[in-house]
Amino acid sequence: MLDFITDSALVPRLPERDTALLQSLLAKRTLDQTQAGRAVASALRLDVPLSDVLLRDYALPADLVARHLAKAHAVQVIDPVRHPPDAALVARWGARDCLRLGLLPSRVSQGTVTVLTTCPARFALARADLEQSFGAVRMGITTEAKLTGAVATLHGPIFAAEAETCVPAAESCRNWNARRAAGVAVALLAVVLAWAAVNPSGLIVAFSLWATGVLAVTTLLKVAAAISGLRAAPEALRPLAEADLPVITMLVPLYREKAIASHLLVRLAALRYPRALLDVCLVLEEDDATTRATLARTTLPGWIRAIVVPPGQVKTKPRALNYALPFARGSIIGVWDAEDAPAPDQLHVVARHFTHAAPHVACLQGVLDYYNTGTNWLTRCFTIEYAAWFRVVLPGLARLGLVVPLGGTTLFFQRAVLEDLGAWDAHNVTEDADLGLRLARRGYTTELIPTVTMEEANGRAWPWVKQRARWLKGYAITYGVHMRNPARLLRDLGLWQFIGVQVLFLGTLSLFALMPLFWSLWLIPLGVAHPLHGWLSAGAFWTMTYAFFAAEVLALTVNLIGLHKAGKLHLWGWALTLPVYFPLGALAAYRGLAELATRPFYWDKTTHGVVLTGLKPQIIPPPQPLPRPVSTA
Repeated sequence: MLDFITDSALVPRLPERDTALLQSLLAKRTLDQTQAGRAVASALRLDVPLSDVLLRDYALPADLVARHLAKAHAVQVIDPVRHPPDAALVARWGARDCLRLGLLPSRVSQGTVTVLTTCPARFALARADLEQSFGAVRMGITTEAKLTGAVATLHGPIFAAEAETCVPAAESCRNWNARRAAGVAVALLAVVLAWAAVNPSGLIVAFSLWATGVLAVTTLLKVAAAISGLRAAPEALRPLAEADLPVITMLVPLYREKAIASHLLVRLAALRYPRALLDVCLVLEEDDATTRATLARTTLPGWIRAIVVPPGQVKTKPRALNYALPFARGSIIGVWDAEDAPAPDQLHVVARHFTHAAPHVACLQGVLDYYNTGTNWLTRCFTIEYAAWFRVVLPGLARLGLVVPLGGTTLFFQRAVLEDLGAWDAHNVTEDADLGLRLARRGYTTELIPTVTMEEANGRAWPWVKQRARWLKGYAITYGVHMRNPARLLRDLGLWQFIGVQVLFLGTLSLFALMPLFWSLWLIPLGVAHPLHGWLSAGAFWTMTYAFFAAEVLALTVNLIGLHKAGKLHLWGWALTLPVYFPLGALAAYRGLAELATRPFYWDKTTHGVVLTGLKPQIIPPPQPLPRPVSTA
């Protein structure tokens, strides 16, 4: 029955039990000979168990593969959901290790412990450790969904609690005191009002000096970032052999999603990464009836699975990511958002870059762009802003050796480093920027990679304000947490990165909060007398004015460079309207700062899919269609 494969010299290289599995599937006509030959070739080429290829590339039902595996190995199929495992055995082995290794100690019978697995090869590799922990052991077969489901039922509440506190308290914002923040805000406001009553000219001079200084240093940082990229050329990295590719887990948080099959799954299907090495986890909240109902109507391929997060004290994206992390299979952990359309070769770029990177490179950040740029003025401005940020400023910060505040998606981490840091701060609403800072404090670096993920730009004014308010609130909390002990932050980062943090975080917050002051300077070219002209000396007033207009010209230049790198220089005319776009950020800043004292951990989710997309993402099919099983006998 296997002569057609023997002729190609593949069967002798197959493990004996994989050969038995293949014979069983062929005998039941579950696979035809052509499919079997391709499956064997893929397993050997990728150096993975044959069962992984059958489940992920060939869409065979997991229960079916489990039955054939059990027959090939002369063992039982056991359902740990219907017959829960012994909690003491799981605790002895460790719930996280059960998920990481795909091994679940189940029961003791006549002095022998039955250990369930989805892959006999993993059981064989761990057998010595299992015997050291339990004595005599024997193997049982189950499916991945049932193994993870059993662990989630038994240990899920513990994982949920740990997801909220895995970052040390000293590095987390969970002990942020909103009442105290409100008291500080009231006290500062009282000081400002008193100052204004006693010495209004002094207050105006102080604000003007601060505004001019912040504007100058933030603009110089952008210019330095742009200059650092003028001679930067992407390094040509040697492609990896397929056997050297790592398993990559992509975490995709979902909330109130109605169109998973028509959008998300279509975009993910364009990925060219080997399915046997790809682990996509859709992470959803237990009380999210909308998304759960959508998934109930959706058939997920074998390389995509759902992870349900139990309720907790907060409901945030970072908490959901923390809960899902122990369930991940990969040595590299990535994050996408539900509306993302990643480049088809993105994961190959990630694998190649991590393989050739220095040991201290713990994180890779991809480029974000928008597929609905042409929807309206707001989406065009959003596109211009992100072109400058992700293609000029962030790469420049990395080249200058400064802290890189991460974006919330198209992020990739070395799993060991991520777990060592405690993963994400569950209470921080800009968990990405906070994690970038914590990585830098531990001596790790982030690098930008030349791969693009297309997203949906926010095209409505008030949702834009609410989204930006959440970001600025998170920036403020992140800055406050890490500046609890400025001397320690200085020791951890060094002077250069410490100064960079002040410019990036405090400077950004100051710019948005002082936006009305800057915006008012546009009265001058309109021939309107400026109110500050009578309060400041002529020299001080015109210094601030010239600094503002010089900063606008330099910012426009950086934006044009970003558009050129993005291949969207046709938007240059819209870049001239950004002075009208950014004042929306002042409203966002005031809303975000107010929420520091009212609801600091509230996650105001942005609703996507509301505005019509001006450009649909290009969908490229996988290089080979996934074969369908002949039967499910």
